[in-house]
Amino acid sequence: MSLFRVILSIIFPPLAVIDRGCGSILIVFLLTLLGWVPGVLAALIILNKQA
Repeated sequence: MSLFRVILSIIFPPLAVIDRGCGSILIVFLLTLLGWVPGVLAALIILNKQA
């Protein structure tokens, strides 16, 4: 997990997981719509699992 990805996941979470597949983008996007913090947490978890 690079520093650029971490910063990107804080600024705009769906863009940080764009190369992880359509399902990940959709989940992070929906969580970001529900609230910024759940979207950031989901993006960081996805990036950490597949690093």
